[in-house]
Amino acid sequence: MAVKRNPRGTDPHRSLRDHLVELLEGGHAHVTFADAIADLPAQLRGVKPSGQPFTPWRLLEHIRISQWDIVEFTKSASHVSPEWPAGYWPASDAPPDAAAWDKSVAQVERDRRAMQRLVRDPATDLFARIPHGTGQTPLREALVLADHTSYHLGQLVLLRRLLGAWKGD
Repeated sequence: MAVKRNPRGTDPHRSLRDHLVELLEGGHAHVTFADAIADLPAQLRGVKPSGQPFTPWRLLEHIRISQWDIVEFTKSASHVSPEWPAGYWPASDAPPDAAAWDKSVAQVERDRRAMQRLVRDPATDLFARIPHGTGQTPLREALVLADHTSYHLGQLVLLRRLLGAWKGD
């Protein structure tokens, strides 16, 4: 990525970077990832409420896969995205085993931190076109990641409400 530095050595986009990091963390205008998944009983992770197209597992995996794709696309020209749309959703409604949920949660958190590090780094030109993209910038990808995740976290909260497993407001 092209690096543009302020001649005085300061980062003229520091405030923007800080706002992006906070947006990716969540918690201002929407629920955080940690809160959305907190204390979800294992027996409900693969349950599809009546009339709903998803289970909590399917939403978690979709968030994980999509976020991973966005982060890797932003970082690497050699990244190959999954086939759309099938590659962005898990094959089953339920986790294959007890460890799968925790593994997926850990990757969501790891990839979110990777995007936060990327946008926090003054060497990242937030406005530079990603060379292997079609006009995307690191700024756009960070915003898409935050927007996409918050949208699906809202769906997850709705599912939890329908399943009687949401203690939030």
